[in-house]
Amino acid sequence: MSMFSTGILVLTSPLHILPLRIAPVLSSAAERVERTLYVHLQPGLNLGSGSQPRPVFIPPVVDLSTLISRLYSNAADVCGHLDVRVLLTNVRSQSTACGGTTIQTSPFPTPQSLSHSPEVVLTDFALQDPGQSHQVTQCLQRYTGRCYVCSPSLRSVLLHQQPVSLQDEEEGVKEKAEPLETYSDVVVGGTFDRLHGAHKTLLNISCLLANKRFLIGVCDQAMLKRKVLKELVQPYALRVEKLREFLQDIRPSLEVEIVCIVVSEETRKGGEAVNKKRIENGLPALVLHEIQLLKDAHHTETEEEKISSSSLRSRLLGTLLDKSHLPPLPYVIGLTGGSGSGKSSIAKRLETLGAVRIDCDKLGHEVYQPGTAAYHRVLEEFGSDLLNDDKTINRRALGRKVFGNQERLKALTNIVWPEIALLVKERIRKAREEGKQVCVVDAAVLLEAGWTDMVHEIWVTVIPEEEAVSRITERDGVNTDDALRRLQSQWSNAKQVEHANVVLSTLWEPEVTQKQVLKAWNLLQKRIQQRQEGQ
Repeated sequence: MSMFSTGILVLTSPLHILPLRIAPVLSSAAERVERTLYVHLQPGLNLGSGSQPRPVFIPPVVDLSTLISRLYSNAADVCGHLDVRVLLTNVRSQSTACGGTTIQTSPFPTPQSLSHSPEVVLTDFALQDPGQSHQVTQCLQRYTGRCYVCSPSLRSVLLHQQPVSLQDEEEGVKEKAEPLETYSDVVVGGTFDRLHGAHKTLLNISCLLANKRFLIGVCDQAMLKRKVLKELVQPYALRVEKLREFLQDIRPSLEVEIVCIVVSEETRKGGEAVNKKRIENGLPALVLHEIQLLKDAHHTETEEEKISSSSLRSRLLGTLLDKSHLPPLPYVIGLTGGSGSGKSSIAKRLETLGAVRIDCDKLGHEVYQPGTAAYHRVLEEFGSDLLNDDKTINRRALGRKVFGNQERLKALTNIVWPEIALLVKERIRKAREEGKQVCVVDAAVLLEAGWTDMVHEIWVTVIPEEEAVSRITERDGVNTDDALRRLQSQWSNAKQVEHANVVLSTLWEPEVTQKQVLKAWNLLQKRIQQRQEGQ
């Protein structure tokens, strides 16, 4: 069975029946398409009449908004790997159609260009006569070509129909076929991180409601502070780019201003607060159109029951964010993270799974030992008054000499960090001689010290700042201000994540951390195996 990167699904069943059929249709389409699946709605389209059908406008009705919600919800359940997009170019209300001096009779005066050109067109159209198969597929290709710019080698597929019972059809008829109230302008707001089915439902229904303009507010910076795993939120520019691409695909004709706010159940209070201020300022209240949240059938005990970007970000934990070069064994992981992030506990978990742990804190103590190169250079730079009675360096006294003085601190790290790096390389060489597969370099200063050239992947542990402060004060017996100063002297979570191949978090219960570590370890083993097979 051939697989295609991008496909377009032409749905011809009546709107009130489609919600009953859509899950198996999507599942069947996912067997042919592996990346992007566009959905074009043309209820009642007859591909078997012998004449070539033309695309026509369909009105925005309540049934249509119901179908869109069901479609994206089912897509998340049965084909979550696909980027599904419901196209609305051929949806237009009667008031809009009659609003201008020239009435446009065709939704597609010229074929619409999509961000990904369809390579295959699929349909739920039911063949009455198996002998019509070739005629119907040819008709389907010509119809699709009138609507959208497709690949020159466009293929067509008739999906297997699963019959709907008479009882189901009767239940479907009960759905509301009344017109959907539309507005001149619609506004929404959100983070829109990694567009998922709930985002797409909100955006599609907003496009249905808007006759002329559509305004979107995208959160950034201060508004992201309380987001779970905010370090993994996509950059603002990328989120805006993905939004524009999606909207250009689904309905390319909309502009921008404010008359109606579209909210979800959880943001209705925000919409009500806006209306309160508008009334206080002598402005009319805005209509609040509420969209139901989509349930996430795959959520875990630590994730929200609704489909959310927070859950998607949590599923990134332990996965490879950025592919790394894979040289010979041992495969070296550089593990880092801020104070209190649980870095060392993760290193110990990896050690129990078979990794060789290289503890850079312990190596740091070694380089200060009498007789080492760093020992003599530190005394030359900072003075022999640092010595204890047993001729060891008093690390506390040394700390006082460099505290608050960036120039003196840099002089110290320029002496110590290269010596620690030499010891790390020696431990890696020893692991190679012993035939070990994986080494974990447990180093708080991995990135600051520039040790990334010694490792093949960088794994970063992150927790929110307030949680880190709580852990540091409890563990080290310092006050909140001292804990904050310590964190602020280190690289921020966001800066570390910029360099990360894999991100982990110990924010939740230990068993959740263990699941993350196992996931990361198992995926790492697969990467190592793939590298060996490719040699």
